[in-house]
Amino acid sequence: VGFYSVFMVADEVRVTSRSFRPEAAAWTWICAGEDRFTLEPAQKEKRGTDIVVRLKEDAAEFAEAWRLEQVIHKHSDFISFPVYVGDKIVNRQTPLWRQPRTEITDEAAHEFYKQLTLDFEAPLLRIHMHTDSPVQIYALLFVPAKAEPGVFSLRKEPGLKLYSRKILIQEYAKDLLPNYLRFMQGVVESEDLPLNVSRETVQSSKFMERIRNALTHKVIESFKELAAKDPDKYQVFWKTYGPFLKEGLATDPSARDKLKPLLRFQSSQTVDDERISLAQYVGRMKPEQREIYYLLADDPQSAARSPHLDPFRQARLEVLFLTDPLDSFMLAGLQNYEGFALKNAASADVDVAKGDDPAETPAAEALPPGELEALIARFKTQLGERVTDVRVSERLVDSPLRLAAPGDGREQEMDRVRRLIEKDYSVPKRLVEVNARHPLIKGLAGRLAAGGDDRLVSDAIEQLYENGLLLEGLHPNPAQMVGRIQALMEAAVSGDRRQ
Repeated sequence: VGFYSVFMVADEVRVTSRSFRPEAAAWTWICAGEDRFTLEPAQKEKRGTDIVVRLKEDAAEFAEAWRLEQVIHKHSDFISFPVYVGDKIVNRQTPLWRQPRTEITDEAAHEFYKQLTLDFEAPLLRIHMHTDSPVQIYALLFVPAKAEPGVFSLRKEPGLKLYSRKILIQEYAKDLLPNYLRFMQGVVESEDLPLNVSRETVQSSKFMERIRNALTHKVIESFKELAAKDPDKYQVFWKTYGPFLKEGLATDPSARDKLKPLLRFQSSQTVDDERISLAQYVGRMKPEQREIYYLLADDPQSAARSPHLDPFRQARLEVLFLTDPLDSFMLAGLQNYEGFALKNAASADVDVAKGDDPAETPAAEALPPGELEALIARFKTQLGERVTDVRVSERLVDSPLRLAAPGDGREQEMDRVRRLIEKDYSVPKRLVEVNARHPLIKGLAGRLAAGGDDRLVSDAIEQLYENGLLLEGLHPNPAQMVGRIQALMEAAVSGDRRQ
């Protein structure tokens, strides 16, 4: 392969060869890497070829046995013929990936993986592939136990090893799998690829596209098989590599339908660290439900305390928790699943029917109209341009207030993206919905109507608004609330009526 590359390390090369024909004479070809060569008779009794390389001074290391063995292991470890250094056979000759899957033991596969990566932790998953259509492929792939390579890892870049006829063509073939599967390790071989190709030719080869499609399909199907056969192990896989699959959903439109079944989420009905698939969610939907509800939050705890869940709890509807920073990007590729549209539970236009149990209907009396109107006006005056509007909510049950996203909630997703990528991020405007039956709101309205502590009412309104920002993951500086919270605590403890 690329014989003339020898002149990268050689001043001169002498090739002496004799044919198998008894009457043939031996000849020596001599070249110094220039555009001329010499051919002269030689003395050689037996058939065969000898190649003598005179190394450059700065390439003397290639005369060392250890360096030769290193080169052989890297480029020619699996060619069919034995390669000797002295009296020692260096290459392994039989590649593991060409063996039938049933003949590859876990011990042999793990040993091969260790030699490939220098990762001594067993991989999460092993994928073996052998197909002749639409293109001839041998592959042995691994999912490492950890997403980030160790300090001593041999694999310094993403990409699979690419072989053709057992000869290494590329050390890091990044085009064999889409970028969102860059965590995969392993080797791929195809005899359909020519040996004498440049990297650019390999990249543009029609065979590469076929290999990529076949490998991607195999990998994704293997993930699905793992999820079906070993859910606990798949949960471990998801915690480590879920962000990569979400990236694929956001960036690769052709893969979205294939990746959706692999997604896992916590929800308002899961416990501890449990995660469910979209298929499980749909299977638990009420007969009349036509949408899949989700809620964006910084963490599951914030999501569980969100006021947006009030009507869903009352109606016993499950809500998926999207708490990964990538989820806002992922939603661009996750508009629906199995005919059900995804709906943001924080949107202002969400319409959830109340539960059938009369006992779950709020029994508290609403505020007198005059007091309610005065309090709403006070909210509007104090919050001003920071909000789009203030209105009474018929959806809230246990929460005093919520900050609803305008329209269908898509703007909320973009707000979270902006918070991550924009340097001069500003708090977005929200629609404030107030629960007129909540004791806190009723108490504020009564204090305002009685001409009570104006400062206390102002602090309470401000704190309610910033509580909403905090739960939405939009508060730019939560530490600034400390002074106000302390003042409210002092007022509650001392019964202070500041004027």
